[in-house]
Amino acid sequence: MFQSISSFITAPQTFVVLQVLVVTLFVALLFIWSTYNAFVAKMNQVKNDFSDIVVELQRRTSLIEQLVLMVKEYAKHEKGTYENVAKARSALDTSKSIDDTVKAENMITDTLRSLFAVVENYPDLKAQENFKSVMSSLEDTENRVAKYREGYNITVQRYNNSVEMFPSNLIAKLFNFKSEDYFKVDAQNIK
Repeated sequence: MFQSISSFITAPQTFVVLQVLVVTLFVALLFIWSTYNAFVAKMNQVKNDFSDIVVELQRRTSLIEQLVLMVKEYAKHEKGTYENVAKARSALDTSKSIDDTVKAENMITDTLRSLFAVVENYPDLKAQENFKSVMSSLEDTENRVAKYREGYNITVQRYNNSVEMFPSNLIAKLFNFKSEDYFKVDAQNIK
C-alpha cells in the first residue's frame, strides 16, 4: 500500500527538481547580494551628504568668526558673541551624530542672529568692502547648507524607504541596517 517516494519520482524528474532548487537558491542569493550592496551604497551616500553639510557648517562658522573680529573693532563690549561662536565651533567639531550637528547648527544660527543685531548699530561697518565680501561669502555658504540639507534628507528618505519596505526590509533586518535621522532645523531658526 505504501510505496517509497523514489518509486514515484523518476531520475529525470529528480534532476528537474534539483535544477529548480539550485536556480531558486541562486536567485535568492543574488537578491540578498544585490540588496546588501544597494544598502551599502545608499548608506555611503548618506554619510557623504552629511559630510557635505558639516564642511559647509564649518566654513560658515569660520566666516562668522571673521565677522565677529570685524565687529569687535567697533564694539569692544561684545565679547560674548565671540565666545558663543567658539562654543558653536567646538560643538560642531565634536558632534558625533546628526542630532549633535543640528544642535551645533542651531547654536551657530543663534549666534549669527545676535551678531547681525550688533552690526545694525554700526552703519560704517556695513559699508566696508571687506565686510560686504564676507557677508556675500556667508550668504553663498548659507545657500549651499540649505541645498546640502535638502539633498541629505532626500538621500535619507530613499535609504529609509529601502530599510522599511518589503522585501528589502528583510535584508535590512538580516544585516542590521537601521533607519537614519533627517536633518531637521528648529522651527525658531526658520525665517
